Amino acid sequence: MKKVILLMIGVFYCSTNAQVGINTNSPDQSSALDITSDSKGVLLPRINNTASIQKPATGLIIFDTAKKCLSQNIGTPTTPDWICLSPYVSKFFYMPSVVFDTSNISTGQTKDLYTLYKNQFYNIPSNARSTSAPASIPFFPRASDLHYYVTGYDSSVFKIRSISDTGVLTYDVLSAATPASFINIVFVVK
Repeated sequence: MKKVILLMIGVFYCSTNAQVGINTNSPDQSSALDITSDSKGVLLPRINNTASIQKPATGLIIFDTAKKCLSQNIGTPTTPDWICLSPYVSKFFYMPSVVFDTSNISTGQTKDLYTLYKNQFYNIPSNARSTSAPASIPFFPRASDLHYYVTGYDSSVFKIRSISDTGVLTYDVLSAATPASFINIVFVVK
């Protein structure tokens, strides 16, 4: 009889405590599954052909080995629509507009590309964004989160000397810019 009562108490406890914890005795109350580890991650199913998944649930996430990305079904089970959550195109982006003063020939000029990028994404005035948009655009919190490249420039106007790991560009101004002068700066997420 004691075993039956203990079993009933256990079943009652499990039905009222809907969270499941792996490596934790107290899973977060907002989660259905709470996995805790200091040295291991979660390995999602690795699938080469999403068409092989029968009626995938809306929101289902897998690692698509063909596209080499985390992929989510944003469609329905009967009409799946798989999108990459981490496409290659999001791993790099062009720097926002920056002004380079070329009115004087000079050497050893510097631009802190990371700080210029961060400042353009932070504290945007309310008249310069849509009504419901937040005042800041998400940005990478550390200069070391990115690699920095100058992928093209007008070599008659600029001489690129170096770019530091924290995004400080050192350059020379060789002549005044023309309406056709340019410099392309690309950030790549590490």
